Amino acid sequence: MEVEVKLRIKDASNFTNLKTLLNPFHIKTHHQQNLFFDTTASTLSAQRAVLRLRFINKDTHCVLSLKAKPVLVNGISRVEEDEEDIDPLVGRECVADPSKLGSIESRIIKRCREECGVGSETGFVCLGGFENLRDVYEWNGFKLEVDETKFEFGVCFEVECETDKPEEAKIEIEAFLKENGIDYKDSEMSKFAIFRSGKLP
Repeated sequence: MEVEVKLRIKDASNFTNLKTLLNPFHIKTHHQQNLFFDTTASTLSAQRAVLRLRFINKDTHCVLSLKAKPVLVNGISRVEEDEEDIDPLVGRECVADPSKLGSIESRIIKRCREECGVGSETGFVCLGGFENLRDVYEWNGFKLEVDETKFEFGVCFEVECETDKPEEAKIEIEAFLKENGIDYKDSEMSKFAIFRSGKLP
């Protein structure tokens, strides 16, 4: 179970101010390309499951993930998640020809078959996706991920913090944002849900 605090930053100005404040705590930056897949019959979506390929820093790394049964309440997200590294070249082949996704050696694809009922004869399709620039900070004992997400229909800004103490983390992060005049609100939709809606929340 992945548990995260998710707070939406109002606009680019507030986002820039936040990154300036956090700069002393910066540890790394990731450029992520996120692409999503389902069957032609929408087998995964019907079960509230999401299959994603994430390419990181110009294909230096590729992660296949399966997320299921997401719940996002009061800025705290809980979702079942399984992740697996795969060869970026294999990942790109699956993007070019999504039907290949069903035949790769993968624990997650096996789970799609056994738990979600995705048959070997069922073809995968690429739903599209979005790009995300993620700055990671070590701050007050928490790892903050500050995201600038570029959809075809606009840009959104978010702070995420994966933690087993989400309520405590949320209180600390919110206090920091308020003290520094950063305009924010609880995230009400996942990035995938925003992508599928076709509009910014």
